[in-house]
Amino acid sequence: MDKNKNVTVGGGIGTDDISAASDGVRPCNMGVLPGYGYLAASYVPAQAPCPVYDRQEALTRGTLFPGLDLPFMNVVNKTNPYAGTPLGEVMALEFVKQELKLYLDTHPDDDEAFAALKEIIPLSREACERYARRFGPLTVDDVEASDSYTWTKGPWPWEYSESAGGR
Repeated sequence: MDKNKNVTVGGGIGTDDISAASDGVRPCNMGVLPGYGYLAASYVPAQAPCPVYDRQEALTRGTLFPGLDLPFMNVVNKTNPYAGTPLGEVMALEFVKQELKLYLDTHPDDDEAFAALKEIIPLSREACERYARRFGPLTVDDVEASDSYTWTKGPWPWEYSESAGGR
């Protein structure tokens, strides 16, 4: 592409047509890009192999990987109100499963991460099933084994009190 040629974006006013606008100002939806310009450039930083947080710490910190633990506005999450509860275990397992899936999207040849994902998947499934048996459906898919539509019945996970045994 000729780097001296402009590419018109929008309604078609080019650099030579700027005088076509009555006040000499190009309308905001009719920009001009240089012919050699790029609209975007992607960048995926290389992630070095490193140890990982345990499940509960990963959920609390917002990442499985300490090397990616970059607190927003220098605020570090130090507590997880669901830690030690059945819901907290489900949340932590699901979080680690998602983190590993995202990591494997960019590191498909990491056999150790793939093995960890294969280990987490059944643990997550079992925790979800255990939770649903004890407290009711966690997702709408959990009503499949029910005799009636129980999705909206009973307390929601955040409505359980310590006296009721929810946490």
